[in-house]
Amino acid sequence: MRNLLSLLSIVFLMTACEKGKPATEKDSAKADSATAWKPVDSATATKAWMEYATPGEMHKTLALYDGNWTGVTTTWMENGGQPITSQSECTNKMIFGGRYQHSTYKGNFMGMPFEGMSIMGYDNSKKKFISTWIDNMGTGIMHAEGDWNPTKKSIEFKGKMTDPARPGEDCDFREVYTFTDANNHIMEMYGPDAKTGKEYKTMEIKFTKKK
Repeated sequence: MRNLLSLLSIVFLMTACEKGKPATEKDSAKADSATAWKPVDSATATKAWMEYATPGEMHKTLALYDGNWTGVTTTWMENGGQPITSQSECTNKMIFGGRYQHSTYKGNFMGMPFEGMSIMGYDNSKKKFISTWIDNMGTGIMHAEGDWNPTKKSIEFKGKMTDPARPGEDCDFREVYTFTDANNHIMEMYGPDAKTGKEYKTMEIKFTKKK
């Protein structure tokens, strides 16, 4: 019953929004939608969805790094600044039938307790890795997409994150995960220098698998 009421509410809101639009705006939206839409037969759509939903080799690569890890974190607050080091722990676990890797982090930063969580996966349709991140030192959600480099055995993520020092603005960031071997991997993070806006290395975490 609750689901039915929710569905009816959504339909009502969509109808109300359509009624509130000027005729020209509605006609324009319909024209754009008709132009952009590409018809797909049901068999092709079903096959595409099955391929999209099936974990593959990239998901197996992530699964190799399931388990418990210790991390040595080095942070630079500004380009050329003194490094700040801290210890952390990380637990990785594949979820939803091996489709995503759920990771939890615990440690400290400048004497304060730190907790973070990420979801990482591989989008079969986009042919890209995807990542989200949240922690107890912010209120936003970081999102990034990345490509696999088979030569370096690494993923380079690129995305945008909130810049609290500039309200309402985002800044670019970059992360590189390098899978050294079965018991070691490194995460390097790059972002803009607050004074110059030029990219520099803000963080590095060296992970070692617990035995």
